Amino acid sequence: MTSFDKPAASPTSPTSPVSPDSPSPDGSSGLDGDTKTVTEAALFEAFGGLRGMVETVLPGLLFVTIFTVNKDLHTSAIAALAVSLLLVVVRLVRRDTVKHAFSGVFGVAFGVVFAMMTGNAKDFYLPGMLYTLGLALAYIITTLAGVPLIGLILGPIFKENLSWRTRNPGRKKAYAKASWAWGLILLAKCAILFPLYWWGDTTQFGWVLIALKIPPFLLAVYLTWVFLAKAPAPIDVFAEMEAEEQAEKERKAARAAAAAETGERPAPRHRK
Repeated sequence: MTSFDKPAASPTSPTSPVSPDSPSPDGSSGLDGDTKTVTEAALFEAFGGLRGMVETVLPGLLFVTIFTVNKDLHTSAIAALAVSLLLVVVRLVRRDTVKHAFSGVFGVAFGVVFAMMTGNAKDFYLPGMLYTLGLALAYIITTLAGVPLIGLILGPIFKENLSWRTRNPGRKKAYAKASWAWGLILLAKCAILFPLYWWGDTTQFGWVLIALKIPPFLLAVYLTWVFLAKAPAPIDVFAEMEAEEQAEKERKAARAAAAAETGERPAPRHRK
């Protein structure tokens, strides 16, 4: 077995301070305020927090604002791409995590290419819409397959990796609920945007898309927090591995000490 799916330590061991299936006396999941705080921090890290949301919205907001004013596709596209690159530079200078900013640059770059190739300003948003649709399907399909995507995303952040699949059924159920929430919310967003893309006015479509950037995201993050806050605590597989390594070192030291002690004893005399 791998470290992800090995049998769990006893519920009272240091590496598994909370049994995955043992409720507290009041019937709750047994999680304390610290665990909920850790859950909030993990979600903040995974989805970029307030700064990540700003970096997601700002390029598109700049694009639609400029296009609304002067109807100039090239100026709008170049401005959006420039601000995306500026956000990456700022993060690099500050030595911050750049994954969210980089993903924003790639999204904007694809949108600029699409819009420039077709000459249609609405195509600036098309790659992002297709990505949203694909992500919604990924959440639903992985959940139906028994490996909900949100668990794959958050597992490493919680230091549980894939242990929730076989060792923590309550947590797997929470991840499944959260993935369903993400999938259905994103599908609902697509159901609004795609008809507008085909039949709506370019400027109005852009403002509706900007308006739908943050609220669905916040709703999905909130529901994820609710489901995980009520779920059993994650199993820290890294702590388990460290404990096993320490125990193995202690066993080796004990065997070495026993061998040294045996070797120092005088050999028994043979009676005639």
